[in-house]
Amino acid sequence: MIIEGNGSKGQRRREAILQLLKQQGRITIVEMVERFGCSEATARRDLEQMEGVYPVIRTIGGAMYDGMGTMRELHFAEKEGLSILEKEKIAQTAAKHIVEGDVIGLSGGTTNFLLAKLLKARKGITVVTNAVNIAMELAGSQIQVVVTGGIMRHNSFELCGPLGEGMIAQLHIGKMFIGIDGISAAGGISSYSEQEAQSAKALIKRSQETYAVFDHTKTNRTSLFSVAAISELKAVITDSPLTGELAEELKRHHVSVHLTD
Repeated sequence: MIIEGNGSKGQRRREAILQLLKQQGRITIVEMVERFGCSEATARRDLEQMEGVYPVIRTIGGAMYDGMGTMRELHFAEKEGLSILEKEKIAQTAAKHIVEGDVIGLSGGTTNFLLAKLLKARKGITVVTNAVNIAMELAGSQIQVVVTGGIMRHNSFELCGPLGEGMIAQLHIGKMFIGIDGISAAGGISSYSEQEAQSAKALIKRSQETYAVFDHTKTNRTSLFSVAAISELKAVITDSPLTGELAEELKRHHVSVHLTD
């Protein structure tokens, strides 16, 4: 893709957009049109060009700045718009590992929310979750839903804290599907939130098998709070082949890698 020269009006506009993204973390197409007097088509084209040059990630209706790596937590509504097609495929792949009679665990996160949608038509499955939105999505289905207690985090709708962890300690989960914020060879799987990391640790401890579900944007990244080492995983489910140290670490600990179709 050809990008206009440094002195062009388009390039100056994109540099101004980048500065706004750095300052406020995100920008919408509507805001770009109002601020810069450009058309929606031009705004979208600017973001498309910028994504290939700057640490910018396009979202539904705009973009977010990713220059701070994995250290900024997003609200669930923002995450929904990121890599949605990839996450749907990951959810479809994860669903293939769930059969009638299973007791599964679903942590919060958009991929697991999409997985819950796919499970609504199933029966003979028990779902343990600490995510209120996932529990509500399964309401009215033939799936038995067990919701852990705790205080809800509004960014993710997850219930966290000692109340929930105390209940989790009484449960037996077969397959645990964990949504993550980062995965790396040295850091294992990690989370932005200390509370969510603690709840995830409790769920993993009571599970026979743990599956980490994540899209390619989470690979080779380490968020602030550790959830589990690579050695604690049964498998990972993702949308892009894993390479380098992460792939070697997964192989060394006999962790299966399942890629989407």
